[in-house]
Amino acid sequence: MTIIDNAVYVDGRRYADPTSLDQTYELMDSCRGMAWIGMFRPTAEEMKSLAAEFSLHELAVEDTISAHQRPKMERYDDVLFTVLRPARYIDATEAVEFGELHIFTGHDFVVTIRHAETPGLSSTRTRLESDPGLLALGPEAVLYAILDQVVDDYAPVISGLENDIDEIEDQLFAGDPAVSRRIYQLSREVIAFQRAIHPLSGMLAQLKSGFDKYGVDVELRRYLRDVEDHIESVRVRADSFRQLLQNALTVDGTLTANRQNAASVAQNEQMKKISSWAAILFAPSFVAGVYGMNFHNMPELAWPWGYPFAIGVMILLCSSMYIIFKKKTWL
Repeated sequence: MTIIDNAVYVDGRRYADPTSLDQTYELMDSCRGMAWIGMFRPTAEEMKSLAAEFSLHELAVEDTISAHQRPKMERYDDVLFTVLRPARYIDATEAVEFGELHIFTGHDFVVTIRHAETPGLSSTRTRLESDPGLLALGPEAVLYAILDQVVDDYAPVISGLENDIDEIEDQLFAGDPAVSRRIYQLSREVIAFQRAIHPLSGMLAQLKSGFDKYGVDVELRRYLRDVEDHIESVRVRADSFRQLLQNALTVDGTLTANRQNAASVAQNEQMKKISSWAAILFAPSFVAGVYGMNFHNMPELAWPWGYPFAIGVMILLCSSMYIIFKKKTWL
């Protein structure tokens, strides 16, 4: 079932709960109320019915059917088409999940279309129904309440991302090899979050520019300005996260380079020791190799002190080389 909640309101109060779109159209004609139709991934036939009844522009209908739209606000004659990207932070996976919400608002109707399981708008509808005075202000009040919920739902996302960044700082200085991948993944989430937030400021400015033209209630204007303040606060914090992650990536690169340099220095020290001992062990081998040739005209071979002399030369060479390498701190 693609219709999640369908109601007709008169003077801010729930008047009827039609069970089909056709019944909704009939009730609107008879009672002159406002319809609020909530849908989840409607079919092409349902969108065709809505478009025919409410004069929805074909481009907006096409966007709704295809989904995967960026946040935007477009006006087609008397119908305002709004796309929002709600978000929620999932603690189990430490990831941000984005939804997609399309809203059509006209003179006497609101059609909300979700393309993801979350967020549900039942709490927004309940809130408005508990305040008939606000709901009586019409579709603009519904749009305000939805914007307010979407922006308020960004707060837990901000807290979750902030906690993740704090954990990254701990991982950086603990030398965790997986921190680079986590910084990259978190950067992608922050960028996606920024893409959901940044267009909202322009959308609110667009709404404000039409306050006088469309006779928006003064109290509703105050509410929308409050939403604008919240958007700005969220935007500033999200932008700061981007900068913090860029700094973290720079620090990670520096620490990685330092660890590699330290490893290289340690390796060089080991090579020095190995080379020094190899040279020391080569010295007696060289002396033994020379006298091992046994040429006829080698007087030391017939000399009674030849063997002690060769051993002494070996010891002298080894000792001299050991002292030299030790002074050079190779050993």
